[in-house]
Amino acid sequence: MINLHDIRYVRLGTENLEEAQRYATEILGLEVIRKMETSIYFRSDERDHTLCYFRGDPGDHTAGFEVTTQEELTAAADTLANNGFRVYAGTSQDCGERYVQQYINFIDPSGNSIDLVLRPHNSGQRYFPSRDAGITGFSHIGLRTTDAQRDEKFWTQLASARVSDRLGEAALLRIDGVHHKIALFPSTYAGIQHVNHQVESVDDVMRAYYFLREKGIKIMFGPGRHATSGAVFLYFMGPDRMVYEYSTGVRIFTEEEDATHHPRQFSPHDPKALCLWGSKPEMAEFQSDNLAAA
Repeated sequence: MINLHDIRYVRLGTENLEEAQRYATEILGLEVIRKMETSIYFRSDERDHTLCYFRGDPGDHTAGFEVTTQEELTAAADTLANNGFRVYAGTSQDCGERYVQQYINFIDPSGNSIDLVLRPHNSGQRYFPSRDAGITGFSHIGLRTTDAQRDEKFWTQLASARVSDRLGEAALLRIDGVHHKIALFPSTYAGIQHVNHQVESVDDVMRAYYFLREKGIKIMFGPGRHATSGAVFLYFMGPDRMVYEYSTGVRIFTEEEDATHHPRQFSPHDPKALCLWGSKPEMAEFQSDNLAAA
């Protein structure tokens, strides 16, 4: 069993590192923690970094998840190898680039690159935003799946994720009390579909809406409220067509709720299942026909 503790970071390739830095600071409101020749690291909370842009293929995405002990990392590697996955153990240089003690990487059934990391670094200083976006931290990712039912089984049977709710074939998976840390969206190709940062209040979501419009950033969905998690959200376009999201008020399960919760099934053809307020998404993965794909 792969015992997932938390999501730690995303690594995104880009052909324009300077533009990625400008966007991450001036638009998203992240803090540059270090700048290297071919990569830039950004903070959004107490973690050493939660986003790394590196010079490379814009389709090259990796999501990093934390495990808590050496035994758990070894067990994860064994579980993956025994189920036919090729496991790569990071070199000391690789670990240094990720600011972790150890990690392994594998490719999930859809072709997504996943790091499992041990003892990732935290920072000894407070997150200092580049603009007052109200960000409280990096929270979850949307992950593309070419077979939603197969990948749901992977994340819940080989790994420790649990299904909170389903929207059509899209499963929203939690690995702690937060309603979801992974959202599996049916697609024809692999990759991270969106990156979420939590903000402090609904006011921050609405301030962002007007700020982004003023800056000419394309709004992809929202403002709205999800029927599944209860979160108030705003999705908007970033570099290399990566979608970013601000949200607030996501449901947090108590221990009792976590143990007894039965996933709800929402219809992809019900517009209010996507947004209780009636906002319409522009992302292909959020369209009803895509969500209904078996």
